[in-house]
Amino acid sequence: MSAPRISFEFFPPQSLDASFKLWETVQVLAPMQPDFVSVTYGAGGTTRKLTHEAVATIKRNYGLNVAAHLTCVAATRAETLEIAEAYAEVGVTEIVALRGDAPKGADRFTPHPDGFTSSVELVEALAKTGKFKIRVGAYPEPHPSAADKLADVTWLKRKIDAGASSAITQFFFEADTFFRFRDACAKAGIDAPIIPGILPIQSWEGTKKFAARCGTSVPQRLDEGFAMAKRDGREDLLALTQCTTLCSRLIEEGVQDLHFYTLNRPELTREVVRALGIAPELSPQIALEKVA
Repeated sequence: MSAPRISFEFFPPQSLDASFKLWETVQVLAPMQPDFVSVTYGAGGTTRKLTHEAVATIKRNYGLNVAAHLTCVAATRAETLEIAEAYAEVGVTEIVALRGDAPKGADRFTPHPDGFTSSVELVEALAKTGKFKIRVGAYPEPHPSAADKLADVTWLKRKIDAGASSAITQFFFEADTFFRFRDACAKAGIDAPIIPGILPIQSWEGTKKFAARCGTSVPQRLDEGFAMAKRDGREDLLALTQCTTLCSRLIEEGVQDLHFYTLNRPELTREVVRALGIAPELSPQIALEKVA
């Protein structure tokens, strides 16, 4: 059984300190030879310029295959496609096409009067350019706005049919959650790769809040485990064990790609990948020579 490919998600910095943290994260993880890295787009399109700058810098300075996030929020169709063209001009050939979150203070996504109304429309427009490999989001547990459990599978099929070549899932805590979703997608005729999104747990309390916003269910055993680990001062060990075990189970069941949400904190992600033994890690000097 071949080792799975790995990829990492970063987010663009909004301060000087955050900028240092992003570049430290890239430097730590780039030597692990990811298949690609993605750079997020802030809620409401708030980091549009920062995302472009981060994408361009990572592409230019580290030689990584960068998939730039692009959303439908707060922009006309023309403006959105101009952003895509700007990515193409700096050599970016992959886009993660998303509807996007509502702007801060808004209850729900409302399309721009002249903008794309959904991720399906965005995928269709990007596909027509012929310039990008398009990845999309997927939800192994119901999206907060989904009408029912099958809605996310139906919507994913529409995005694949519109021109997307693969999907990256929202994070989850149980391998069976992913397997059930993968089976449902196969039953619906989806044959594009579905890449599980993995969130190494940097802070359990912060992760639970994030999960509540995303509709990700939290296993009671995990909540109890972190409560006990906190008392014993072993939260880091439990986080490493939990993430490594989850990834191992996925690999055992044929998963060929793992996408890590790093939160620009690389240490735990690096330790998980090392524990799995699935990626060569070059010395920093060799990595720099490869980029040069």
